[in-house]
This record gives sequence, structure tokens and C-alpha cells, in this order.
Amino acid sequence: MSGRVLVGCERSGIVPDAFIAHGYDAVSCDLVPSQRPGPHLQMDVFDAIAMGGWRVGIFFPDCTYVCVSGLHWNKRRPWRQALTDAAVEFFIRLYNCAIEKVALENPIGCLSTQFRKPDQIIHPWQFGEDASKATCIWKRGLPDLVPTNILPGGRLARRANQTPSGQNKLGPSPERAMLRAQTYPGIANAMTQWGC
Repeated sequence: MSGRVLVGCERSGIVPDAFIAHGYDAVSCDLVPSQRPGPHLQMDVFDAIAMGGWRVGIFFPDCTYVCVSGLHWNKRRPWRQALTDAAVEFFIRLYNCAIEKVALENPIGCLSTQFRKPDQIIHPWQFGEDASKATCIWKRGLPDLVPTNILPGGRLARRANQTPSGQNKLGPSPERAMLRAQTYPGIANAMTQWGC
């Protein structure tokens, strides 16, 4: 396969492992160590981009200050707005980086108005995962992901990750944000469609 795949702002190892299993040269990059063995650059993502040689860049920037579930705090804690502005700037800088083909993932939030609307919104249940989680994707030079295994019930079904009222059922904990941010394996496998 030609060209390397950089999976940035990612420490779970799930996405690069999917690419590697499909024969691609892929590496994750984050400021912290990877949670799995495998190729990982523990460094600033822009330093990794500057190394060059990347054909595809797939990025998962932190959503804490841009997702709809957290934006209400900006009115109660005005100091958060500066963090939201910095997160939007970081996202746009990643989108415009010097890699030929780029995809960025984030939940529904202010990026739709402060950057632009996403190119695609996907759910884990479209890729064989019994879960509901609207995931926005912004792309440059890449096609839309094609669903690989749409589960019965579609958008209307109550999924395994939801409470009866439809909320995510992970309770408050120090690991909650990290667990919710992990990419579902079905989606990671589908992302190998971008290994062109």
C-alpha cells in the first residue's frame, strides 16, 4: 500500500490497529502513551505532521470545549469561551494541515457554525455496533464512509449504550470522557475505506 496513515489525537490504538490489520502502514499520535502496544508517536500532532510522508491523516481532536453537551457551561463559566475558541482554531488548523487526504471526527457541537457543517454524520449502528452516537466527520480528499452493517431498527432503536430515556448510560467517573471518546471497532474498520 502506498503512503502512510497518521491517526492523530488518538491513544486507544483502535483505529491504527484496524488499518494495520488491513495491510496499511499506520501509526497513532498523541501527547500521552498509547493504551495498546503498536506504532505510536508520543508527541505534538503538528510535529508528527511536519515529519512528512503521510498520505492520509485521520484526527480525533478533543471535544470537551466544542461539543453541544458542554457548551452550556460557557455561559456559567465565561473563562471557558477562550478554551472553546482555542479548540476551534486547533480543529481548523488540523483540517488545513499539509496532508493530501484528511478526515476529522467530533460530536455535534459548535464546529458546524464556527467552522462549517460536517460532510457526513454517522452512527455506530450503521457499522454493526449496538450503539447510538452521532459522529460528525469533516473530510478533504476522501469519500463518505459507506455503512458496512446497518443494524435493525436504525435511528429509532434503543441501543445497548443508552438508558431507557435515550441518554448515554456511562455514569460519572474519571474514565468517562476517555471511554466515550473511543472509536467503535466497526467504525474503525470502516475507516480503512479511506486507505486509498
